[in-house]
Amino acid sequence: MVPWKFAVLLILTTFVMGIAFPVGKMGLAYAPPFFLMGIRYVMAGGLLAIFAGRRPRPKGKMPWLQVAVIGLCQTAGVMGFCYYSMHWITASESSIITFMSPLLVIVLGAVLLRNQYRARQWGGVIIGFIGVIATLGFQLRLQGGIVLGLAGALCFAAATLLIKRWGAGLDAIVLAAYQMLFGGGILLLLSGMTERPAMVLTPGSIGILLVLVILCSIVQFSAWFYLLGQGDPAKTSSFLFLVPFFGVLSSWLLLGEQIRWYVGVGGALIGIGIYLVNGGGQRVKAKEAARVREGAVI
Repeated sequence: MVPWKFAVLLILTTFVMGIAFPVGKMGLAYAPPFFLMGIRYVMAGGLLAIFAGRRPRPKGKMPWLQVAVIGLCQTAGVMGFCYYSMHWITASESSIITFMSPLLVIVLGAVLLRNQYRARQWGGVIIGFIGVIATLGFQLRLQGGIVLGLAGALCFAAATLLIKRWGAGLDAIVLAAYQMLFGGGILLLLSGMTERPAMVLTPGSIGILLVLVILCSIVQFSAWFYLLGQGDPAKTSSFLFLVPFFGVLSSWLLLGEQIRWYVGVGGALIGIGIYLVNGGGQRVKAKEAARVREGAVI
């Protein structure tokens, strides 16, 4: 693929990821978060599963269990925590906190998988966490919304490691479809247990749902997997730092959220941290390298 076309598609994809935050917050005016996200991903996963009907599906109980676990982390965990957090924090803050997940991959990889990382990468982690504190106004406000946002970022990091470990044996589009279906089903179950699962149907709410299902789920996942297949997953994923930037910008445009100076500073520091983490290279044991070499990142 021509480099400039690859770059344009990558920027458009991260832009779509970013606008999902304010659009989702707009949707909370019509439906509770678990129900809204559950409907979104069941619809998106079902449509994508139909589209991928001729692609190879997982064979055996274990691969399906792996898809379900990924759906629990990636879709139910990330989006459940992320959108629920927006009851207390802004869409801008939620997008920045959620997409600090590449930094948490380093921490979890070192603790759980005993991966070895360079000093440059650990420096990126430290700078990234300073960026999170800056985003919050240089105050460690461990209130509900912040804790939920951090939980979403942790789920994102866990899903990334699981996909790196298991993704090589699964078709990427099939994995995307069925993990959305599993995760969406879990969110609907949570909605039935904790919310009043209903959505106010108006032209505005239907439009928001269609944007979330088609643009921010099906198109986003399909484009992201295509990009991962065209380039190196680690280098491609380093561009995720653009997502908080687009999230903040679109939240300002769509919701009128005020952009404070420390949010910009924090976002820039997180971007630098993620760049250092992904640019430093990872040294893993030979057996781990063999497992993840062909892996993909959502």
